[in-house]
Amino acid sequence: MGKTFKVSKGIPYPLGATVQKGGVNFSVFSENGIGVELLLFERHDSLEPFLVIKFDPNVNKTFNIWHVFVADINSEFFYGYRIDGKFDPENGHRFNHKKVLIDPYSKGIDYALWKKEDAINDGDNLRTSLRSAIIDTSNYNWEGDTLLKKPLTKTVIYELHVGNFTKSPTSGCKFAGKFKGLIEKIPYLKSLGVTAIELLPVFDFKSGDPKNVWGYGTTGFFAPESSYCIASSEASHVKEFRDMVKALHKSGLEVILDVAVGYTTESDGSGTTISFKGFDNSVYYLLDPNNKENYLNYSGCKNTLNCNHPVVAKFILDCLEYWTKEMHVDGFRIDEASLLSRDNKGNVEPGSHILWNIDLSEILSESKIFVEPWDASGGYTVGAYPSQRFVEWNDKFRDDTRKFVRGDSGIISSIASRLTGSKDLYLPEIKQHQRFVNYITVHDGFTLCDLVSYNQKHNEANGEDNRDGMDQNYSWNCGAEGEVNIDFVQALRKKQMKNFLTLLLIAQGIPIISMGDEIARTQKGNNNAYCQDSELTWFDWSSIEKNKEILEFFRNLIGLRKYYSFFNDIESKSIKFHGCKLNCPGWNDVASRVLSSTIDREIQVIINMEDKALEFELLPVEKSWYECINTAAKEVGACLPGREKSLGDRLKLTVESRSVVVLIAK
Repeated sequence: MGKTFKVSKGIPYPLGATVQKGGVNFSVFSENGIGVELLLFERHDSLEPFLVIKFDPNVNKTFNIWHVFVADINSEFFYGYRIDGKFDPENGHRFNHKKVLIDPYSKGIDYALWKKEDAINDGDNLRTSLRSAIIDTSNYNWEGDTLLKKPLTKTVIYELHVGNFTKSPTSGCKFAGKFKGLIEKIPYLKSLGVTAIELLPVFDFKSGDPKNVWGYGTTGFFAPESSYCIASSEASHVKEFRDMVKALHKSGLEVILDVAVGYTTESDGSGTTISFKGFDNSVYYLLDPNNKENYLNYSGCKNTLNCNHPVVAKFILDCLEYWTKEMHVDGFRIDEASLLSRDNKGNVEPGSHILWNIDLSEILSESKIFVEPWDASGGYTVGAYPSQRFVEWNDKFRDDTRKFVRGDSGIISSIASRLTGSKDLYLPEIKQHQRFVNYITVHDGFTLCDLVSYNQKHNEANGEDNRDGMDQNYSWNCGAEGEVNIDFVQALRKKQMKNFLTLLLIAQGIPIISMGDEIARTQKGNNNAYCQDSELTWFDWSSIEKNKEILEFFRNLIGLRKYYSFFNDIESKSIKFHGCKLNCPGWNDVASRVLSSTIDREIQVIINMEDKALEFELLPVEKSWYECINTAAKEVGACLPGREKSLGDRLKLTVESRSVVVLIAK
């Protein structure tokens, strides 16, 4: 370019490339770097920069923030950085001036020239590097859109993968596998009765392992994943994501993002140098104090961010606040959240700085914050978060419910706790039931259909000789492994799926259901399908008609949960437990597989996981008992409010084997 650009000092905040009046301010952090160069590119595929700006540390540096303002440029341009410093891995430093780095705060990342191998070897990768896009986020018309702020007690979450939800040819989507494709399926999502959609990672992850279909392992924490977009320009990617959020909000659905903010796609010392590693490796990552050449791998993904370093903590908070303020996301599910509790030596400290920063953020004050309270290296922080803001995934609900429904005996006291608020796991506080998310299945593990169809995992297609994935699934195939055409096996599996869905939707806590469980989606026994992008993991839309009974059952369950308040909140209500006889729960019976409970003479739940029908006493009530759920019913087995079946004045009820019955007094 023949044009001359005016360059001035700039300001340290905000970090990243910020479009301002008259130009763009660039700001990055590097404490141990000794030199910074900004490379500006005219096009996304320009092989050479049209301008290289070398920062003067006496002018363009405030403490450890390097900054510059470039006049008369705009969001049509792209940029990258080169950082000078020591290459001294034993002391944690991996500076390499030959590597072009993307901004950690990139709002868009371009892959036109990208060659991963050149980000790993020692050579100069100017012509094969990623490029950060300059994006002006201030010019979008939200049409009055805001966060929906639905109460937790009314929240029902549906977890889905943006690509796999609509990629199947059976979806009929014009924009299959894209954010726009998800918009096309809003009527279906709305029809389920769920209140929130939780998206598996949508932060840019394209530079990582090509087998990584789920998206855990982030490249750009401020950039939407480009493979989910139609347009080629990074600015349009931001618009497409915003369009999706706005459309979901208009339909009354909240948007929750599953975010992996405790580790990155750069792997370890043998991996790529694309951003954090090149800006200041010893600050951004947890390193082995005995040999800082090695990374502390608490994530299972070869590295762990130094989450409680002030700069990294700010980065994580800035990320969450950006997606809330600029992208209108309603909340987050933090993957491996125990990583955020680890100090600079890797020790778990539940009251960590970053968690308090999230808790006290004004921008996040009305956001939902869900956490997976463990990591891949034994960090287990269930019940240890600083406030009620952090809603924890309840793995004990998953395990105990799976065991009980498959027929394990002697755990009825655990089931009683899981159904009524898991108070053995969480400190007794106001709104106790809002502290956790209950789940039977999610993306990681068996689908609901496979949970009742397989005794063993079948991950051979993953190419790891079936060694990957969980071995302990607490599943039961109902008498035959895999897909079979045996009537009694299929009938039992259908009943078991209804049992699981019932216990999930009537339990105290916030329920989450995995994509396709409502239509008995199968992955043919694969319980670790992170690397599968095929019909094995795609939502099969033809199954809606095939499995319409399960779908209607699920919809009706949500209808009942929404209508009757005691399914959402039993605070201050009287709960009593029974067995087949009133007031005689078999707490000390190691063989027991039955449990009955009543709440304020309003509801009676009867669970019979024995292999035979049993007669249960009903609590005498002034009104009459009406059956709203019976998983052994020949038809759907769950009715909409107002269509319950009267039991008259009977005081006993025969409950079929392996089934759940719910009665309402009215």
